[in-house]
Amino acid sequence: MQVVDDIGMVAFFPNLQASRTPRWLTHGVSNYSRRVDLIVFDLDGTLLDAKSQVSMHTRDTLRQLRQRGIAYTVATGRTLHAARDLLYGHGFSLPHIYKNGVVIWRPDSDQYSHSNLLTPPEIHRVVAAFMAAAVTPFIFTAETSNQPVVYHPPMQNEAERRLAALFAQERGLQVLPMADMPATAEITNISALGSPDAIEAVVRCVQADEHLVAYAGTALEGDGWQWVDIHHSAASKGNAVAQLKRDLGVSRVICFGDSDNDLSMFAVADESYAPSNARQEVRAAATAVIGHHDQDGISQFLRERFNL
Repeated sequence: MQVVDDIGMVAFFPNLQASRTPRWLTHGVSNYSRRVDLIVFDLDGTLLDAKSQVSMHTRDTLRQLRQRGIAYTVATGRTLHAARDLLYGHGFSLPHIYKNGVVIWRPDSDQYSHSNLLTPPEIHRVVAAFMAAAVTPFIFTAETSNQPVVYHPPMQNEAERRLAALFAQERGLQVLPMADMPATAEITNISALGSPDAIEAVVRCVQADEHLVAYAGTALEGDGWQWVDIHHSAASKGNAVAQLKRDLGVSRVICFGDSDNDLSMFAVADESYAPSNARQEVRAAATAVIGHHDQDGISQFLRERFNL
């Protein structure tokens, strides 16, 4: 396997500029009433059931929270586009945290209010690590229309082609060749699917860079595959939750999550709860372990916690 240096990366990023000023709009949060508690939900493996849906029990619990004036929002590794339809109609009116804290999206203005984007040198290093491990990276961007586009070099196996089809067909993302990526692309994260050894090699490389962070885990595509998602180190659910706490003027934050990308928001929360299906380190960090996500564990707990 050949490691390609930054000069060699030019062939894969023919349009990428060495520096640029992001076009993302930054707005102060206003017109939100001051609230005592803010509940923050992870989605997959937490608020959503095993079919990645909001169950009827959870829908009714969210309705009761709204009736009681209890504020809630979401902090997820998903893109806005992949979560919007799931959340529509369930009262998620406060700013949403997407891509593990890379962005905060304001429903009132349909704009992103914060961002922690990858720089061109960081992108080059990450892609070089993937190429050295013979893994195809999928590069996620947010464009001016808020429509994310995923770019990739040539795919190398059927699992990667299935992943690209998942992005396009089930999550409604545009999936395009890397050669089409514009110079002004704003890159939020880079993800991939590969063998455990290959993904571990990429993670080791990323860990050597203080400005990058990698989350990895077992993939749904079958035995023997792992996924990895790489962000700027300033992008975390914890940093984004702390920002929302300041912006909205809330005094207490209650978080729910199941995976290692939730640990940073557990650290800044006043209370943190892990469903029984959560990873061991997440359960250990939680205020308490509650019911399984596919058995309405979160909504059952909320009804007891708030006497709904």
